[in-house]
Amino acid sequence: MEDIKTPYNSVLSIAGSDSGGCAGIQADIKSISACGAYAATVITATTAQNTLGVTDIHAIPTSHIEKQLDAVLSDIQFGAVKIGMLHSCEVIKIVQEKLAEYKLKNIVLDPVMVTTSGHKLITDDAIECLKNFLPHVNLITPNIPEAELLIDEEINGDNMEEMAKKIAENYKTSVLLKGGHIDADSNDMTDVFYEYSTGKTITITNPRIVTNNTHGTGCSLSSSIAAFLSLGDSIETAIKKGCKYVNKAITDGKYKTLGNGNGPINHFGL
Repeated sequence: MEDIKTPYNSVLSIAGSDSGGCAGIQADIKSISACGAYAATVITATTAQNTLGVTDIHAIPTSHIEKQLDAVLSDIQFGAVKIGMLHSCEVIKIVQEKLAEYKLKNIVLDPVMVTTSGHKLITDDAIECLKNFLPHVNLITPNIPEAELLIDEEINGDNMEEMAKKIAENYKTSVLLKGGHIDADSNDMTDVFYEYSTGKTITITNPRIVTNNTHGTGCSLSSSIAAFLSLGDSIETAIKKGCKYVNKAITDGKYKTLGNGNGPINHFGL
């Protein structure tokens, strides 16, 4: 009797590499794997980075990024795509073209523009190109500083729902607005999800974990959401599961140490 083979539930991560392993492609692979999906990657840039910050960025030539995209997309079927650092208009353009050419679905974009330490990861021109790209994805996951850059308005704990809706309507895509930068003294952390296709707003609340080990949290959340989408969950369910997974990973990493700065979350609960 012939063995029955089943395909992997695969996610493509398009992002930069973090040599310290806390964020970027490395965090994506860990999150996607921990959530039960298979991770493939297209690397847009490499960084010289550790727990203390980024000291250098090396952009991968656009022609090589295109070849990476063609290599994986022509061979592997993906249930979802996670997009992280796209550092130039040329990179954004080729990613947008290839995603359309291969008819990718469930595209989750984490609008990475600056690091937690304030190191810029994207050019000013690329910010405008990124804004033009947003209507072509299914979900964006900005934190408060990124969202304020997208909407050019101040966001606080009282207007998160209003601003999530405004961003979604401006860019014609669903939005998960992450509230980690708001009210650091609160015992809870609130994220707001606005679903563009239905106009539905959901507030997600998790316990706030006091720790410095949060390097790569945004990468891990967006990639975990993509993993759950590839497994067949609805966007609402995938977001709730992703938030729960990351909150647990932060909790599990609270008493771990790595390096001398901001450490990673504990992706596998080890």
